[in-house]
Amino acid sequence: MSKVVLHESPNDIPAASQMRRDQAGDRPAADVEMARVLGTMPFRMALDSSGAGIAHWKHEPLHDVVAPMSHHVIMAYNGAVQRMERRSGQSVAIGTFRPGVVIIIPEGSSSRWDIPKPVDVVQLYLPQTTLKRVADEAEAGAPSELLERTAHPDPVTSRLLLSAADVLDGNEALDTLFRQQLMDLLATRLLAAHTGSPSTIAPARGGLAPKTLLRAIERLRSDSDADVSLAALAAEAGLSRFHFCRAFKDSTGLSPHAWLRQHRLEQAMNMLRDTDASVVSIAVALGYSSQTAFAAAFRKLTGESPSDWRRRGR
Repeated sequence: MSKVVLHESPNDIPAASQMRRDQAGDRPAADVEMARVLGTMPFRMALDSSGAGIAHWKHEPLHDVVAPMSHHVIMAYNGAVQRMERRSGQSVAIGTFRPGVVIIIPEGSSSRWDIPKPVDVVQLYLPQTTLKRVADEAEAGAPSELLERTAHPDPVTSRLLLSAADVLDGNEALDTLFRQQLMDLLATRLLAAHTGSPSTIAPARGGLAPKTLLRAIERLRSDSDADVSLAALAAEAGLSRFHFCRAFKDSTGLSPHAWLRQHRLEQAMNMLRDTDASVVSIAVALGYSSQTAFAAAFRKLTGESPSDWRRRGR
């Protein structure tokens, strides 16, 4: 299960904190510790039951200690350029926050942060189990320790993370598939560029067999409650998540998430053009949490609202 949180009240923090801390053991889950330290709730967040997920935060200056967490935290900065300081024991790192840099807080790490200005940041919460699974699937060997990074130049990782800020569309199937793909892709990047012994990722193995591709597309096209998570798609194909994603894109030119998003758009266009169904009923039929979420996703892909597109298309 996943959840998308939009502008929740800070009053929700204590109860959520206790629940997530109980699940994580002695260390708080990353979303809980970030809510405590930042004193606010995320602008947008999507989590699964393991605490893995993506959060977009906009918060005030920070002068506090971040306690050890039960997930790796990878951040991409999206605000005005500013200097900051991070202290871990006797070690002091001074960096410059700017687009194109990343911050990595390894699982179990603790440090004090002094950031003088407001911050706009996208965070990935990554369990060690995910990092290990991706290393196994990519035939990269056992992952070595993830390095602590402070405003470290990495435009590739930064772009990937920042792209997540506006791709949570309010559609559970799409959001879950996107988040799973992004986590696996970023885990691959971390293994290759941000560990003590960078891993070599095995090359792609080609596309899916025609029958396997057809089964995957039939599942993605299904109007039932079929599980279209990356794990389900990969299991039906008899592949790991890592290899299924690469093979699907090799076969179709699109990632599973991009394919499903395009299919949902085509369904929406057909319903807007060929039926008199209301926009809100189309949103519900396609699995969006609200008419607003559907309209925002439609506009993002077409440049028009569903109502404007319908008027022009008829």
